[in-house]
Amino acid sequence: MRLPCDLQSAAAALLLFTSPALARKISDVTEGDNLDDGDTSVRQVAIIGAGAAGASAAYHLRKYAEQYNVGVNITIFEKTDHIGGRTLTINPYDDPSLRMELGASIFIEKNYILNQSVEEFGLRKKDPDVGSDPKMGIWDGEKFVFEIDTSSSWISQLWHIVWKYGIRTPKRTNDLVQETVSKFLRMYEEPYFPFKSLTQRAYDLDLASATGATGEEFLKTNNVYGAYAHDIVQASTRVNYATNIGRLHGLDTMVAMAPAGATAVQGGNWQIFQKMVERSGATIMLNTSVSSISFAKTGSEATTSAKYSLRAIHSSSQEDASYPVEFDNVILANPYQFSNINIADGVLEAHIDEIPYVRLHVTIFTSPFRYSPGFFGLENPKVLPGTVLTTLGKTDNATSGVAGAGSAGFFSISMLRKLVNPKTQKEEYAYKIFSPDKVTPEFLSRLFGVKVPETFIVEPNDESSAEVSPISWYYPHVFYSYPKAEPRVTFQDPIVGTGFYYTSGMESFISTMETNALMGKNVARLIVDDMRGVESGGVQSHDGSLAPGQQLKMTCDRAGRGAGKGGVRKAGEVPKTRPTELPEMPLVDL
Repeated sequence: MRLPCDLQSAAAALLLFTSPALARKISDVTEGDNLDDGDTSVRQVAIIGAGAAGASAAYHLRKYAEQYNVGVNITIFEKTDHIGGRTLTINPYDDPSLRMELGASIFIEKNYILNQSVEEFGLRKKDPDVGSDPKMGIWDGEKFVFEIDTSSSWISQLWHIVWKYGIRTPKRTNDLVQETVSKFLRMYEEPYFPFKSLTQRAYDLDLASATGATGEEFLKTNNVYGAYAHDIVQASTRVNYATNIGRLHGLDTMVAMAPAGATAVQGGNWQIFQKMVERSGATIMLNTSVSSISFAKTGSEATTSAKYSLRAIHSSSQEDASYPVEFDNVILANPYQFSNINIADGVLEAHIDEIPYVRLHVTIFTSPFRYSPGFFGLENPKVLPGTVLTTLGKTDNATSGVAGAGSAGFFSISMLRKLVNPKTQKEEYAYKIFSPDKVTPEFLSRLFGVKVPETFIVEPNDESSAEVSPISWYYPHVFYSYPKAEPRVTFQDPIVGTGFYYTSGMESFISTMETNALMGKNVARLIVDDMRGVESGGVQSHDGSLAPGQQLKMTCDRAGRGAGKGGVRKAGEVPKTRPTELPEMPLVDL
C-alpha cells in the first residue's frame, strides 16, 4: 500500500476514513480493499455524489468492468446521510407505513435504465400518488380553463379534449412528443452511445432545434398554438419544471408531455439507487463532503495518466483530512456550483458553467378539510377537482408573479390520498403543493376557508385543541430541483479534465432521474473503454463525408449562431425544425 509522504497526515486520514463509525461498506468490494492502490492495473475511481448519476455511474462501472474483465475500485463520497439525491420520502404522522415521495416522485415506461434496474433488483412497483380524487382541473388564477375526470373511459376523456380543443392540435402535439422522444431514445444505442460531447449528440439527433427554442416557439413552429398550448402543455411544464412554455426550452417541454406508464417504487424510488450502490461494491462515505481536488504528488497535469488527491470533511468531526488513496478517475456527480469544492489550477481543462436552478418549495401536509370553493371563485364544493394544475392568467406573461407563477401564485395542488390520523382515528386528506415561495398560514386559511394558526398545527395542550385542527401534520421542503432550462444550443460535455468527468451537464438538456442515470452510465462506459484502449464516444457525421473534428466544429458554429454565454440563445430567430404534427394528459410529477 502506497502511503502519502506525510505519514502523520496519512495516519490522521486513515483514522478518519476507516473508522467504522464514519464509513461503512454497503457490500464487499469485489476487487479488494480500495485502500490498496498498489496494483496499477486497477483503476481507483472517486465518485462525488450518490444521487441518480453517481449511483448509476458506480453500478454501470462495475458491470462494464466485469463484462470486459478490467479492475476497478470505487469510492463514493456523499455529503448527506442518504443515497439517492433528490429521491426523498417522508412519513405522514411519523408513520413509516404511510411513506410518500417528496421529490422525484415518478418515472415512466420509456425510462429504460430505471425500469430494468427495478426488475433486476426485484423491487415492487406501485401506482404513484397522483390523487385520491380523479377530477383534475387547470386554473388560471381566476377560473378553471379545463376540467376532466381521469377515472372516466379513455373515449370519454378523448371526447372531452376534442370538444374543448378540437382534434388537430392535440394530435399534432402527441405526434411531436413521440417524434422528439424517439430521437432522444437513440442516445441509448450505438453509434450514439457512449458520447463525449452532449452538444454534438443534440445536433446528431436533430434535438438542437428543440433545445434552441422556447417550448412556445417550438410548438408554434410545428403548428401547435392557442388554448391547447396555453392550457394543457403549459400546465404540464409548470407542474414538472415550474416553468412556463415561454421560458422553458422545447425539449423539456416535450418531456413534460410524455406521461405513458407513470409508476413508482413501493417504499420509495431512492431504493433503485441504493441497490445500484450495493451492486457496485463501492466503498460509500456518507456525511462526507469533498473539500478539494488536486493533482497527487505521483501525477501532474503533464502526465498522460494524471492522478488525483482528495481532501474531505466528515460531518461528525469537521476535520479536513486527505483521503489516503490517489484516484485515477474522478466523477463529479452533482452540480459543481453547489459542491463547495476547491479544484486546483490545471485540473479542469474545460470550464464548468454555473447554471441557474429553480428554487422550488414542496409542501406536504394533512388536513380533515377539503378545498374551499370560494378560493377558486366557485360556490359548489362538489365540482372542485382534487388535483389543481395552473396556467397563466389573461394578463400574465411568462415571468409574471413570483418566479413566473402568475396570478395563481402556485404551480399545483393535489389531494394525494386519504389517511387515518392515528391520534383522532378520523379520515383526513394528504395534500402536496408545488410553489415558488413558502406556503403560509394565510394562504392555507384562504385555501380551506378556515383559520390556520401561525404555527400551522394546533398542539394538544393548546386551549383550542378541542376544536378540529385545520392542519394536523405539516412538512415543508425546499429543492434546487432542476435547472432553469432556457433555450440553449451548447451543453457541458462530460469530460472536463484528464480522467475527470462531470455528469450535471445533462440537466440543462433534460432533467429527470432517468437522464441523470443515463449520464452516469455514459461516463462509466467512457472510463472502461479508456481502460481497454478503445476509442469511443466520438462524434457522428450525418453522411460520413466530414471528419469528426470538422463535423464538431461545423456543429458548434451552426449551434452557436445567435447564442450568448454558455450557449444560451438570445431572443430572435427560432431554429428551424421540420414541420410535423401531440396529448395524453400531462405527466403530473406529484
